Amino acid sequence: MSKQGVVISLAAAISMTIAGWANAAVSPEEAAHLGQDLTCVGAERAGNADGSIPEFKGLYVGKVPGWDAAPHSGAHPIDPFAADQPIMVITAANMAEHADKLTDGQQAMFKRYPDTYKINVYEGRREFAYPEVVCERAKWNALNAEVVDDGFGYTGLGYVPFPIPKSAMEVLWNHQLPFRAWTQDEIRDIASVTSSGSIGWGRSHGRCLAPPMNPDPNLRPHTDDGVSAYCTTEVLLPLRERGNTSLNHEPYNYRTAARTAWSYNTGTRRVRLAPGYGYDQPLGGSNGLMTIDEDRLFNGAPDRYDWTLVGKQEVIIPANAYKVHGKDVSYKDLLTINHPNPEFLRYELRRVWVIEANVKPGSRHLYGKRRLFIDEDNWHAVMADNYDSRGDLWKHAIINYYYHPDTSAWQAGTSFFHDLNSGGYIGYTLANERERAAILNKGEMDPSQFTPDRLRAMGR
Repeated sequence: MSKQGVVISLAAAISMTIAGWANAAVSPEEAAHLGQDLTCVGAERAGNADGSIPEFKGLYVGKVPGWDAAPHSGAHPIDPFAADQPIMVITAANMAEHADKLTDGQQAMFKRYPDTYKINVYEGRREFAYPEVVCERAKWNALNAEVVDDGFGYTGLGYVPFPIPKSAMEVLWNHQLPFRAWTQDEIRDIASVTSSGSIGWGRSHGRCLAPPMNPDPNLRPHTDDGVSAYCTTEVLLPLRERGNTSLNHEPYNYRTAARTAWSYNTGTRRVRLAPGYGYDQPLGGSNGLMTIDEDRLFNGAPDRYDWTLVGKQEVIIPANAYKVHGKDVSYKDLLTINHPNPEFLRYELRRVWVIEANVKPGSRHLYGKRRLFIDEDNWHAVMADNYDSRGDLWKHAIINYYYHPDTSAWQAGTSFFHDLNSGGYIGYTLANERERAAILNKGEMDPSQFTPDRLRAMGR
């Protein structure tokens, strides 16, 4: 990775793939760093040498200053940092000065759109923290969790399995299962913006239950429970797909319990098992322009790729992204030609884990190579650079995360997937003009609502 930042982790000089690494928990001496010089989920507590990355503060748990909406009401986010001004603006003219903190995809965006693309960089803010129960479970996992079945699964408690990771697969599983919403109910607008600025609209209604994220501290979710999440997605737009609904059960181990999915099609009025669900199949409501495994930048079974741990780096990434989710932000103002309006996006310099996936010989996927950038503070992938089968850079994608008081965790908000070939992009999980944003952790869901019979009843 040329000029991709200074590698600052112990794994930086070593490339490790699925084959050949050991699946061992860390020592008690290493685990003792959690909650000390490391945060309880494994981020470096200290800032960097020149202070451009601040020390972790963790001042707020389950609270965002100024956000006083009723809990679990689907309120649009309130920006606690609205008074902040950019400390630096990166443009095509000065990009070279900051290339060591930019990804290949970001640099390609500057070259593709030199007159309009820019990155507003703000003061780093590390104000928010997880509840103590998350810390306790992360510590237990550090001492006990293991990757199993060649990376297809892991054994341990239900989230943050490897707070002190030693391999690409451990980092990937941290991304697959960070602490996040327990229940989620949201209507998502999906905008397919062409290079001319015209927009094709999609919309979907998603409902998800993630049992291990139940905030009850008396529960002890374990991978032996079998299923990590249940989700239904009903397409509302485009009209030709309206009513088509998918249901999936997400396992902890993709070898012993493959991802199971069913689909309801309004044309046939039947529920069918969907074999091989996921990977690069089209995502419902995206007009065929997103793959199922692009949601959250990567999800599902890792088996089509060889995974390499590149290391930890300092990269300018989207962070504390409240502004872009404001109810006062119109789609007209946000969805400008070629890329979203940069004035609504907030970037900070942060430390990220970088992992790379290359399609295995004999396997296939639309993306021949993928590089994920995972925020050390919360284990969510926030950016991805995706390459085609010839190795040419194809897409640059970002997710705008923000800390949500209803979950005491970071929430995946609006995502943008830029096609560097066509000049178009997709705005995914938009909710600014919806009456409500995501309704989180309200409860009122259980596994019995996520069955083929229930899916069949929904379609009638």
